[in-house]
Amino acid sequence: MPRIVTYNVHRCVGMDRRLDVGRVADVLAALQPDIVALQELDVGRARTGGVDQAHEIARRLDMACHFHAALTVEEERYGDAILTCFPERMVQAAPLPGHPMIRQLEPRGALWVEVEIEGRPVQVINTHLGLVPKEQQIQAASLAGPGWLRHPRCRDATILLGDFNATATSVVYRTLLAGLAAARGLSPRKSPTATFPSALPVLRIDHLFVSPEIQVEDVFVPFSPLVRAASDHLPLVMDFNLIA
Repeated sequence: MPRIVTYNVHRCVGMDRRLDVGRVADVLAALQPDIVALQELDVGRARTGGVDQAHEIARRLDMACHFHAALTVEEERYGDAILTCFPERMVQAAPLPGHPMIRQLEPRGALWVEVEIEGRPVQVINTHLGLVPKEQQIQAASLAGPGWLRHPRCRDATILLGDFNATATSVVYRTLLAGLAAARGLSPRKSPTATFPSALPVLRIDHLFVSPEIQVEDVFVPFSPLVRAASDHLPLVMDFNLIA
């Protein structure tokens, strides 16, 4: 049964303020995922020792890696990645629109990789939305539109996941439910899925949305001491099958 994880790793700086890429990789390795969507990765940034965090985590997990920089300053990059052990190909990586009246907001983007599971293509889209509600709504509308979820190539099995910085009561959530279903609501096991803050999680702002071809078997959040220390978010995990 395939397993996918979405995880905001907070530049691999944990709740103890310690920078530790290996610790984040250990959290993921213990979960034994087949696909990983990561947010808040530093690549070649002085503040985190110049490490390519995306490819270093992928190397430790023995996975292929696709990285998209939402923010680039000279040779320093910051953004999101999709890692997988399945056959894969990049489909699209692009910025998402920001708020037209607040230009100093952090740039945001999305990354789309097609993976092959049991001979079938599965579209995986990873994103990290902004912090301002109106900005989030603009970005969610973009994701729900013809550039992403309604793109002609986004057909059959689809998983949209990431850090949406929005709860299940938000306009963002309702916008994305117009074309997909919330994985949490489809899970036969009703495990806790709050992911933030990691020390005492009370908010569900990391989400998984799926198309009808995805059969959700379980959605859960690990809560070990290692996981609680590694980042300010907890990973969100989904086990699933493809419907024939």
